Amino acid sequence: TSEYEKYACCPLPPYLEDSGCVIEEDDNGGRPLRDVCFHLLKLYSDRSYELDQLLDPRSVTSDPLDFRLSWHLWEVLRALNYSHLSQQSWGVLNTSYAAQLESEGLWEWAVFVMLHEPD
Repeated sequence: TSEYEKYACCPLPPYLEDSGCVIEEDDNGGRPLRDVCFHLLKLYSDRSYELDQLLDPRSVTSDPLDFRLSWHLWEVLRALNYSHLSQQSWGVLNTSYAAQLESEGLWEWAVFVMLHEPD
């Protein structure tokens, strides 16, 4: 409320920690950007927590096109029976990581990633 001030900074990603108590807004939905650990805690407390926020590369790194951790984290979550990521988001995650690997010359690993695509 207006009569009480914040007593702690928002859980920002590591690359934004030194920027103070700034809330970074997401361009897509107006959601504030949070650290991946914060999202994991929210998922632990609410099994239906939205996975799109958790798997957003910007919750880990300043490079919005670096899908390494997001893809591996999604595979771990799938193994733990979290399956409420939309088919479109799943496809974007797979193709983005595969394209990233292919651009680094790791086309064999890009094929491996695409083998996880159900369609």
